[in-house]
Amino acid sequence: MPNRPLTTSYQDDFSLLAGRWERIGLLLLTVFVLAYPYFATTNWVTVANLALIAVVGSVALMILTGFTGQISLGHAAFLAIGAYTTGVLGSKFGLPFWLLIPASGVMAAAVGLMIGPFALRLEGLYLAIVTIGLTFLVNHVLLSMPDVTGGHVGLMVPAHAWFGEANQPLTAFTETWRIGGFDFNFERKLYFVFLLVAVLTTFAARNLARSNTGRAMMAVRDQDVAASVMGVSPARTKIIAFGISSFFAGVAGALYGLQQQFITVDPPFNLLLSVQYIAMIVLGGVGTVFGAVAGALAFVFLSPLLEILGRHTPLLQELSSSQQSTLLFAVLVIVTLVFEPLGLYGIWLRIKRYFLAWPFRY
Repeated sequence: MPNRPLTTSYQDDFSLLAGRWERIGLLLLTVFVLAYPYFATTNWVTVANLALIAVVGSVALMILTGFTGQISLGHAAFLAIGAYTTGVLGSKFGLPFWLLIPASGVMAAAVGLMIGPFALRLEGLYLAIVTIGLTFLVNHVLLSMPDVTGGHVGLMVPAHAWFGEANQPLTAFTETWRIGGFDFNFERKLYFVFLLVAVLTTFAARNLARSNTGRAMMAVRDQDVAASVMGVSPARTKIIAFGISSFFAGVAGALYGLQQQFITVDPPFNLLLSVQYIAMIVLGGVGTVFGAVAGALAFVFLSPLLEILGRHTPLLQELSSSQQSTLLFAVLVIVTLVFEPLGLYGIWLRIKRYFLAWPFRY
């Protein structure tokens, strides 16, 4: 049962949806995600919003770590920059949320481009240690400006629908809309906004991986000396990767700020958040956009289920719900990597190859 026609040209090889079954699968997936907020409760719509935020942030880290091979534990710093950019510009200047999302990405990208040159001579664990320091540095800067960021108290993140005065926030987007007998509350409206951003981010990363820049990133990841011999500049490629990754991380931070409507520095923008994003791409499959998306969705949707399981698991009942889910998720990641080093992407390849060869077993 072949999944796609025989490839006879480079154009066929670059096609995103070359097979009939891929198009059918995309159609079914589109119907499901568009219908999800209509039959899901508000709590599960909130979980879906957090999952879409995680998808954007996970794709951002995949570009830096999966494509370019630069291990970063400072991912939370760029999310914090994006979230606080949205909060400050929204509360102080009354800018609309749809303008703040790209603006937050640009601000985070500017910081990433400034940090990139300092990390050119570092790789592996050395780079990871330096990026840990970036997280604490950004948190210290945000806490040291209480007049702007709110300091330890926190900061309101308004969701303006249009331009307005800072002291007169527009509430049109936060109010509930009733369309066709269905109530669109704030969570459901955010779902469609976040879905659009997540789809555009995934599509951009998928095309980046097939572009000359993406292939240069992978060449630097595999062997930077050989890449430089072939004409690829490792320094330029790493700086570009830092800039693109930081941009999408800032966008994810902006989405998180809009979702929460009130943010503080620590938590959530600490080392734990960076480790969680590392766990997402490892669980999904390092080096693939599919792995970034699958790992983020699995992490967010499994967390509430693991909390329920932890309450009924012996020896875990004395721990908090978050500690229970973290421990069980760590066990899940270990088991997955032991039996399938490629993560969820490897499992997907097994299923795909099975149906490609069906009804044969080879």
